[in-house]
Amino acid sequence: MAGAIRELQAMEKHLQELGEKFQAHQKEMQKSGRAREQLETQRQENSMVKEELDLLESEANVFKMMGPVLVKQDLSEARFIVDKRLQYINDEIARYEKLMADGQGDGSKIRENIQKLQLKYKQLQAAVMQQQPQQAR
Repeated sequence: MAGAIRELQAMEKHLQELGEKFQAHQKEMQKSGRAREQLETQRQENSMVKEELDLLESEANVFKMMGPVLVKQDLSEARFIVDKRLQYINDEIARYEKLMADGQGDGSKIRENIQKLQLKYKQLQAAVMQQQPQQAR
C-alpha cells in the first residue's frame, strides 16, 4: 500500500515534469511560428523590391539608404543583393518549416506520453482506492 502511494507520488511528479516540458515545447513552437511569419513579411517586401528593380532600365539610378544618407548603387549590384537576400530568406523559411514539422512530431510524442502516464496513474489510483476499504475491515 505504501509502495503504491509512493509510486502515485512519483507519477504525479513525472506528470508535472512532462506538462512543463510540453508547455516549453509549445512556447518554442509559437516562437518559431512568429519568426516564420516575420520572414514571410520580409520575403514579400523583398519580392516587391525585386519586381521594382526588374522594371528599371539598365541606366536607371538606384540609391540605397545607409544611415541618414542615400548612396548611389549600381543596378546590377542592387539586383544581386536583393536576389541573395531573397535566397537567404527562403532558406530560413524552409528551415523554420522543417523545425516546426519536427516539433509537431515531438509535441505529439510528449502528449502521448502524458496520456499514457495519466491512464496508468488513474488505474493505480483506482487500485489503491479499492485496497483501502478492504484494509479497513
